[in-house]
Amino acid sequence: MSFIQNENLFRYLAENFDRHTHQTLWWTFNESLAAESMQDIKPALESLSEFRLGELEDLIFSFKEMGSINSLHLFGLDELILFAFYWVNRNRYSKVLDLGANIGLHTAVLFKMGYSVTSFEPDPNHMEELFSNLVRNDLPISGLIQKAVTVDGSDVEFIRVLGNTTGSHVAGAKADPYGDLDKFIVESTSIAEAVSTADLVKMDVEGLEASLLASIPISAFETTDLLVEIGTHENAKKIFDNFEDSGILLFSQKINWQMVSKYEDLPFSHREGSCFITGKTEMNWRLI
Repeated sequence: MSFIQNENLFRYLAENFDRHTHQTLWWTFNESLAAESMQDIKPALESLSEFRLGELEDLIFSFKEMGSINSLHLFGLDELILFAFYWVNRNRYSKVLDLGANIGLHTAVLFKMGYSVTSFEPDPNHMEELFSNLVRNDLPISGLIQKAVTVDGSDVEFIRVLGNTTGSHVAGAKADPYGDLDKFIVESTSIAEAVSTADLVKMDVEGLEASLLASIPISAFETTDLLVEIGTHENAKKIFDNFEDSGILLFSQKINWQMVSKYEDLPFSHREGSCFITGKTEMNWRLI
């Protein structure tokens, strides 16, 4: 049985949460195992047949080319670590907001774990595949929203990066996007409105994270926690400054999910993992 398909995968990842920084030999070794085992699930993705993902026995997910990468790359170790967090907290949270849902792997995994999920994805091509992936798994589609999430909920220009559509973004969120681009206008919902319905948010918004986080009322963190991907050094600094002395705590994969005490503790890109933002006193990795 491959690494990705091990029936105790999420338990194993959760039990080793204090080794999740990319600087550990543990992370390097397990990332290589995850990469190797992607080939074991490729036939299932290509044939749209069921396969095991950790403790989930019957996932169906599509093989989709997205420029220079494909949907196999969505099964990297850092994503599996987030799935492990969802798994151990499935009786602590109930309503999840998936911001930047892409083609729906997080959404499908969350549904399979018993969560209620609302998913925002502005790219109509990704949304079409997201819809299909949920239908294939007989999962609800009522929570799919083909919109961006922005500070004020206005229509915005969206930039589709054809060389890697997972890097597509709201115009202005990234400096000087390169390669072949498609540009079009999309509708959006304000971040304050979006988070009001969830107790956990997964935020992967390709450079827009600092401005969105600054627009969430501090009172919202009494009931809502966030898992956030940070795209730049500058955004990390803005996020740290925004929450400094607010009573809101930040925990960073970059330092093995310890509490952040300086902005350098935060990830500066997806290559350093995610951060967890909460009004609680800890990030829970304890098994139910």
